[in-house]
Amino acid sequence: MKTSDNTISRKDFIRNSALAMAGFTLIPSIMTASPLFEQNNSLAKGKISLKNVRLETGFTYEEGEVASTKTDLFYIEIEKGKITKIAPNQPHSKAIDAKGLLMLPAFKDMHIHLDKTFYGDHWQAVRKRTGGVKGMIELEKKILPEMLKNSTFKAEKMIELLQSKGTSFARSHVNIEPTSKLQSLKNLQKALDNKKKGFGSELVAFPQHGVFYTDSVPYLKEAAAMDIDFIGGVDPFNIDGDIEKVVDFTVQLALDNKKGIDIHLHETADSGLKTVEYLIKKVNENPSLKGKTYLSHCFILAKLEATKQEEIAEKLGEAQIGIVSTIPFGRMIMPIPTLYKHHVTVLTGNDSIVDHWNTFGTGSVLQKANLMSQLYGYSTELMLSRSLKLATGNILPLDDKGTQQWPKAGDQADFVLIDASCSAEAVSRISEVKSLVHQGNVVF
Repeated sequence: MKTSDNTISRKDFIRNSALAMAGFTLIPSIMTASPLFEQNNSLAKGKISLKNVRLETGFTYEEGEVASTKTDLFYIEIEKGKITKIAPNQPHSKAIDAKGLLMLPAFKDMHIHLDKTFYGDHWQAVRKRTGGVKGMIELEKKILPEMLKNSTFKAEKMIELLQSKGTSFARSHVNIEPTSKLQSLKNLQKALDNKKKGFGSELVAFPQHGVFYTDSVPYLKEAAAMDIDFIGGVDPFNIDGDIEKVVDFTVQLALDNKKGIDIHLHETADSGLKTVEYLIKKVNENPSLKGKTYLSHCFILAKLEATKQEEIAEKLGEAQIGIVSTIPFGRMIMPIPTLYKHHVTVLTGNDSIVDHWNTFGTGSVLQKANLMSQLYGYSTELMLSRSLKLATGNILPLDDKGTQQWPKAGDQADFVLIDASCSAEAVSRISEVKSLVHQGNVVF
């Protein structure tokens, strides 16, 4: 099967035609990864029926502590992109047999750069860096024109990697600067349109080369009026030398165009804390930005004393500013438990898969949930199950008391079928994803 032009073999064509008659929409590039949806061709048109689907139903307790997760097998119907029926299992029906696989919410990668990658092209390791972030800006000016030549194809390949790991949605930052102008955005939008049946997204207009340092202002203004969701930013002091000027511009552009905000903040000196505090101030002055504003990385949080971490986390929670953490190792371990304590939205993503910044991306956000569990000692059944929310964009099958809250009839049909007995095992073992469904479309 060829993935570059979405052509398929005669065998696949015959099989897919039968499945299409059964109401399935399959995504050609990776749909042969699982045999689950090859089993039944006699479903009513426009409807998917599944039997032997494992769902979590509650917790069991021993001495007041969650000891295990209860599950049962169910029969599920999907129609027009929605879950329409969840019923006791019907093992003798002609529905597709999920074979006891665990159904979990589809995964979400909430910080990635789909627009500039080496993935899908020949291997390149990171080269020695010079000149810090500004040195990397100069490097990008040199290599972006060549990278843009096939960036649509490479973005599609990276989307397929994410899908293979159970991810059907991403928030992607996309370069907006004088070198690529709006071309990086246009190329990525084409890739996302080609993949829209099996993948959703939101886009951040990202001034990688600074807002004023390379005069990205006119391009950001043009991008803000296009089909993007967030106005981005990066290290206002280290790159542009003026925290208030950059944040004021970003906030006003977001307000004028009814967009959210997502700013990269790597700075770990006083400027990092001042940026966080100033952004909190601006969001509180403009309440329409609450729940729509994020700080990516925000490494300064890892450098603060515990009492200051508590103070800033409380203020972030009150301002409804989220943190999109890449969960770094060592001295840069982020205070995620403290953020959770103060009801700060915490999201994660792969950031780079393989590019000139980093080559260690796996494409799996379930692995990120596993890493978080290891770093913070979340090793119990309850805490492992809670950690799943990092991979799913904060959707969990059970609430903290073990009451089933997902899935419900009427929910969007975005889910994975995974080889695990429960959420806790899936996180702990980074269990294999066997199938992905996005808006009722079978990806594989």
